Amino acid sequence: MSPAEDNAVRTSARNGWLLSLPALILLAFAASGPLLIVIWYSFLTANDTGNVIHEWSVEGWKGIFLTYDIFEERYALADAHLTIFWRSVWLSLTTTALTFAIGFPTAWFIATRPPQQRAMWLFLITIPFWTNLLIRTFAINEVIRNEGLLNTLLIWVGAIDTPLQINYTETAVLIGMTYVYLPLMVLPLYATIERFDMRLLEASYDLYASRWATLRRVILPIVKPGIIAGSILVFVPSLGAYVTPRILGGGKNMMIGNFIELQFLQGKNWPLGAALSVALLIIVMGALLVYVRVANRDRSQGHG
Repeated sequence: MSPAEDNAVRTSARNGWLLSLPALILLAFAASGPLLIVIWYSFLTANDTGNVIHEWSVEGWKGIFLTYDIFEERYALADAHLTIFWRSVWLSLTTTALTFAIGFPTAWFIATRPPQQRAMWLFLITIPFWTNLLIRTFAINEVIRNEGLLNTLLIWVGAIDTPLQINYTETAVLIGMTYVYLPLMVLPLYATIERFDMRLLEASYDLYASRWATLRRVILPIVKPGIIAGSILVFVPSLGAYVTPRILGGGKNMMIGNFIELQFLQGKNWPLGAALSVALLIIVMGALLVYVRVANRDRSQGHG
């Protein structure tokens, strides 16, 4: 490369950074700024009146796992906090598994339709996004409540005599989150399956592979990027879900998002709420790092 060409490349790169500077500044103040404030508050001290004292303390972080017993005057394991964390992770993982179990056949069905019909099926899948999350959650509530559509139908056909108590249980939260986040699993899977070479299925059957072997050794490895992307898109918002557990769980099946809101508004313990928020962010970042690592490994293996 000649000096003149090298100069032109450097000038172009510098101009690109200058053009991006306003967006980078906005990103720094709009994203990093609030995050740094939350991290700062997690290391402050809460007083008895609900205010925050600007004194350095790790009580907020300690409160995630430990609670102070005023009678025995010692710290004990915060079983309630750990239960909320476990419930959040378990429900998020189960939601991810259910959305995959439903979303994979759905995406396969859409991707194997004639090209002129696929747009209509995708349109039907994305219709729920046209309405507010709160409205969708109330709609599910109307379906599963004691006098709702599901129980009315089951009683009418004689399957049950008394209504099933689904509302205000973990099952209700699971049903609601599966319904809400299902399109986030279907769309990445569809995008991957659409590019799948169907001739590979014929080759697999010609080599006397069973349907299960074809699914396990041909289809799933090829559509793995879509599975990982869909799982991340479902797991991350499920972990921090607030509206769905609040309405369908009735406050009895609290998740991390509800617990954080409780500390900020009712508990008046902002350091603990901030520490919980940062802990949730760390869990989400861990999940994203796993995704990036797996995606990069698959990409390098594919190039190899």
